[in-house]
Amino acid sequence: MCEEAIANGFNYIFVCLPESHPALYDWISFNEANGKVKTIERTVSKGKTDEIWRYRYLGDVPLRAEEPSLSANWCKLAVTGKSDGHRLYLNSWVTNHPVTPQSVVQVAAAGRCRWKTENENHNVLKTKGYHLEHNFGHGKQHLSAILLTLNLLAFLFYTALALADERYQSIRQIRGTRKGFFQDILALTKYMWFESWTALLDFILADTTPKKAKKRRQSSRNTS
Repeated sequence: MCEEAIANGFNYIFVCLPESHPALYDWISFNEANGKVKTIERTVSKGKTDEIWRYRYLGDVPLRAEEPSLSANWCKLAVTGKSDGHRLYLNSWVTNHPVTPQSVVQVAAAGRCRWKTENENHNVLKTKGYHLEHNFGHGKQHLSAILLTLNLLAFLFYTALALADERYQSIRQIRGTRKGFFQDILALTKYMWFESWTALLDFILADTTPKKAKKRRQSSRNTS
């Protein structure tokens, strides 16, 4: 995977654990015994508590025992509570970025962003009405890729609507949850035919307008 990234002109930061790369960690242990693994430590305040962020890093390590072996740079971050020493986070990565006392902090921060993507993208697609499954199955050819692509297109479509379509924005604000909005669409399109997407939104907007606003409009009509 690292070679593929480099061949296509990309840099990389990938999680690398002892279970998956024993030869690399044998090399790290050897260098650690010879005092070549560097360590820096920072105290980070988190509200009323302090945490110890301990970075360890080593450059030019082999990713595998077999030749030819790609050389990479390794770093590790361990976060513990300052008062009780309880471990709060532990992970390690390999990268083709240089690791120095200055850059190792940035590399580890970038490596941790994978979970930001996981939580704010993948989990949204799985739990907020898009029905993205962890495994769609493969079908006879490319079924899982097609279903994933359709989900991503739907995600892009609704994101564009949320940014640019005032009717969609109004419906979402009134309806509350995205999942509830999708349930409304499912029920309506199962039993009714709409000439266009615009007609569907207009129908939902008319039906979901808050009652007080409806009463004010009705009162205004009666007065006039």
